[in-house]
Amino acid sequence: MSEIPVKPIGREDIRKLESALLVMSLYDRETLEAIKDPSARVTWVDSLYIAAAAFARERAGMPVSKIAEELGVTEATVRRHLKGETKAGQLVMRVYEKLLKEGFKVELPPELAEQCEAKVKELREKLEKVKKALAEIQNWL
Repeated sequence: MSEIPVKPIGREDIRKLESALLVMSLYDRETLEAIKDPSARVTWVDSLYIAAAAFARERAGMPVSKIAEELGVTEATVRRHLKGETKAGQLVMRVYEKLLKEGFKVELPPELAEQCEAKVKELREKLEKVKKALAEIQNWL
């Protein structure tokens, strides 16, 4: 991903910041715990999107009324996210601070990282078997 504008100017910058906030928030431990519950998953992800989108637009200087209109939510909803009165708003604010300090960085929780490493190891082993079988076939020909 190219440089993330922390003070967006224009639609493209807003989209970049919104996307970065959403992705970083989705990999946060709190989010991963919250979306384990299927009944809360859609609501939580939707709320997180609205918070990230509102935050990016607010950083670009858009008024709350315009943000609400673009996102199809009430001004009160936008204000609650921007003030950190919602879990999603709090998380997006934390992620924004992290983005300011460290830049765009997605860290997998240790248990998820271990699962990914195990899967990569498994796939590498399968690849080696396929390479060996291919070499045997080539030698046979």
